[in-house]
Amino acid sequence: MSAYGLLTSTKEPVPLRSGSVALLLRGFVADVACELRYRNEETGPVETVFVFPLDAQAAVYAFQALLGGTRVEAQLREKEQARELYGDALAGGQTSFLLEEAGAGGDVFSCSLGNLPPGAEAALTLRYVCELPREPDGAARFVLPIVLRPRYAPQGWAGEDVIQGVPRAPPGELPYTLSLSVTLESPHGVERVVSNCSLTPLSYPGGDQSSAQVSLAEQPPWDRDVELLVYYTEPHKPSAVLEAGLPGAEPGSLMGDPAVMVTLLPNLPEAGPGRSAAGEFVFLLDRSGSMQGAMDARADSPLRIDSAKETLVLLLKSLPLGCYFNIYGFGSRFESFYPQSVEYTQQTMAESLQRVQQLRADLGGTEILEPLRAIYRSPCQDGHPRQLFVFTDGEVCNTQNVIDEVQRHRGSHR
Repeated sequence: MSAYGLLTSTKEPVPLRSGSVALLLRGFVADVACELRYRNEETGPVETVFVFPLDAQAAVYAFQALLGGTRVEAQLREKEQARELYGDALAGGQTSFLLEEAGAGGDVFSCSLGNLPPGAEAALTLRYVCELPREPDGAARFVLPIVLRPRYAPQGWAGEDVIQGVPRAPPGELPYTLSLSVTLESPHGVERVVSNCSLTPLSYPGGDQSSAQVSLAEQPPWDRDVELLVYYTEPHKPSAVLEAGLPGAEPGSLMGDPAVMVTLLPNLPEAGPGRSAAGEFVFLLDRSGSMQGAMDARADSPLRIDSAKETLVLLLKSLPLGCYFNIYGFGSRFESFYPQSVEYTQQTMAESLQRVQQLRADLGGTEILEPLRAIYRSPCQDGHPRQLFVFTDGEVCNTQNVIDEVQRHRGSHR
């Protein structure tokens, strides 16, 4: 098993003494802030490196380490800018580390921290965000990473060690303490939290269910991960969360501007006799002249139409076999790949991918109402709930008419 956490140059773990985790769950997004304290129990100094694995839906955005009188702080930059700053620091004779997330099937955050004297402690502060998977019953699922809560086999345990190369803990005890506090936010209400560990009663400090708090009631057992299942009231309603950005970050920088996260979790009917959960997917792509413009002011910025096509290709490759799909393009006029949605097979996918590559921003203005009406008029595939995806950059002059049209068909189209 790969070693993670604070490690020596020989990849031996530095003992964790305490972990403090503050978790903010906003719908299906988690913001995790943790402080980890390690102690060098060797008779001499050890060279240390911190290794933190991430899945594909997570990203570290802040990191700081204190080792004796030495402070290491990570600064988040665009990749090319980070490489330039790193080169400038080395050229100026400064000590600098370049941290890059890399790996297959996920990322690994790794940082060399220097020597930790004997008997000294290292305090590490890490913040990251991640998307939470959704369980079949609608719950948001969060599992505390093993780095934040290493698992030790107790003395006398006859099974395989969960982590190789660490001392066994006394029966029923862990060599470190863990605290976990959780704040939950949802505009539609927090219903309940279920865990495989003992929790304090769920409290609602604001007087309503839009915000709630809970924490660990006692130290969790050594033989299990800390897992939370969060149930929201009406989880299938669309919601939006505003991320204000990091305080002090330069406006226009990677973390300086606010961002809006929109959650859309359609409540698809369960499959029954003669029904399929695969659904029908209709893609409506803006091919007006404005889509020929660049995404931003950078010289190497891709065209909007190319970015939309790239996303469309990704979605096409991700559809479930047995579903139905169609692709529309619109501008001053509109056209579709097929007269009606076709079944998703290897052949229809390959044919559609080839046609997507040939699409251009050559259909004139931005008239979305008529193609919407044509989609709504086309009969739905029996037993396949329809979902409509729209790719557009432009404004329309008849906004209210478009809104009214969508409103009228909200019962049959998502």
